Amino acid sequence: MDDIGTESRIHRAVRRETHRAATMGATGSSTPRTRRDNEVRPIATPIRTAHIALVAHDNKKVELLRWADYNRGTLRQHELFATGTTGTMLEYELGLPVTRFLSGPVGGDQQIGARIAEGTIDVLIFFWDPLEPQPHDTDVKALLRIAALWNIPVACNLASADMIISSPLLASGYQRQRPDIDQGTWAGGELLRTAV
Repeated sequence: MDDIGTESRIHRAVRRETHRAATMGATGSSTPRTRRDNEVRPIATPIRTAHIALVAHDNKKVELLRWADYNRGTLRQHELFATGTTGTMLEYELGLPVTRFLSGPVGGDQQIGARIAEGTIDVLIFFWDPLEPQPHDTDVKALLRIAALWNIPVACNLASADMIISSPLLASGYQRQRPDIDQGTWAGGELLRTAV
């Protein structure tokens, strides 16, 4: 059995289970929810555009491309950012619009980290290769540190990427808490501390 067929079956099963759970009652019973005529029906909530950064090391690019292909419809609803080759693959292979940065080893990881610190990236999907040493390992660690510091969701593999992309919080307008970091400002040659 090939991996692609297995992944497809797993994704279909997850989507079926998600749909089933969404249509079941609050008690988790197997009886689908029904509405009475006097019940208030929720108004459809518009999908919020999330800013998603996609990064993959060389040995993980094909895996990320397959994942993105499977989730193309969902990804198309959001604004995508990616490092060099990963962004090129996503744009040309899948037709997804992507804001591309430099390649990771020549500054792309740092560019994404800067956008995270500025608050313009909401999610980091980073398929990194734990079995292969990276010449820019310090940049990779810095990117993961910045993502943790600024409290953005990070997916480092297929399972965590599936959890994030399928979460109803992704498009619901979820507001993560950003840390209150003191910033210093200069005034008359003195460093003054101010809260953000």
